[in-house]
Amino acid sequence: MTNPFFKNHGPFKIKKIFDIINNNSQLKKENYKIYDIKDLTLSTSKDITFFHSKKYSNVASITKASFCITTDSLKHFLPPTCSPIIVENVLLSLSLITKAFYPDSINDDFDNTVKEIAKTNFNKKTRHGNNILIGKNVKIGKNCSIGHNTIIEKNVIIGNNCSIGSNVIIRNTIIKDNVFILDGCVIGKKGFGFFPNNKLNIRYPQIGIVLIEDNSEIGCGSTIDRGSISNTVIGKNTFLDNQIHIAHNVKIGNNCIIAGQVGFAGSSIISDNVMIGGQAGISGHIKVGNKVQIGGGSGVIKDIEDNSKVMGYPAKDLRQFIKQNK
Repeated sequence: MTNPFFKNHGPFKIKKIFDIINNNSQLKKENYKIYDIKDLTLSTSKDITFFHSKKYSNVASITKASFCITTDSLKHFLPPTCSPIIVENVLLSLSLITKAFYPDSINDDFDNTVKEIAKTNFNKKTRHGNNILIGKNVKIGKNCSIGHNTIIEKNVIIGNNCSIGSNVIIRNTIIKDNVFILDGCVIGKKGFGFFPNNKLNIRYPQIGIVLIEDNSEIGCGSTIDRGSISNTVIGKNTFLDNQIHIAHNVKIGNNCIIAGQVGFAGSSIISDNVMIGGQAGISGHIKVGNKVQIGGGSGVIKDIEDNSKVMGYPAKDLRQFIKQNK
């Protein structure tokens, strides 16, 4: 399961899944049970997955899922072991199926299970300020501190030697050891996922979590959205400056340094040892290689190879940028 906190209401027979998306195709395995919905990489033979862009054809060709929501133009990339379910709008169908498996993932209301820290067993175990609220299913390790007016909602795990600042809200998140979350952060809220409609925009379930690895720091006022169909991940020893936004499913590697006001669109992948200057923007569904340096104010709209130095909009090789802007 991508999110250990949301309840999976499966399994469902594949016939029910066809009914959910109003697909009237003939079925050969209508009683076959599907236990979960996962991305192409994480799926097993018990799962259903989705494939909506040729960009992911290499991963699609080796998926282990038994069924895949896709289009007629993409179905030939799938392996023989994966039966395509042809639809007009892959992401809309995916949303409807995900909602069936995880109906509790749509809403993101405040946690009404929280208690004042003085009424919990963390009161004497954790150094803390005033007006701290703690929800159910929260674990906090040794030698941690929590600042004033912070809310740690249900379904949060915090490791050892962590510092959580003041005015922080955390939900649906796993934080490893020696992590610093500075003042004013919001971590684990649902991402900006919906399908535009003239009458009523359709919200997309966000069933992932935020995972922050060891020895990392999240700067003041930063927002990290939980994953939609996979997790949002911050790697080990990665430092984020103030007012950074990280959208759902983003993966940031180890030993990265990100300056203030950088924005990461959904499902972007940042490899290890990457440095990004302030106010840069990273488009969705792209990959930035290892040891890349991105100048401040740059707009990254396509993949960047390892060891590159880029700047500008669109981001280009640094030497080329300097030559064109003398």
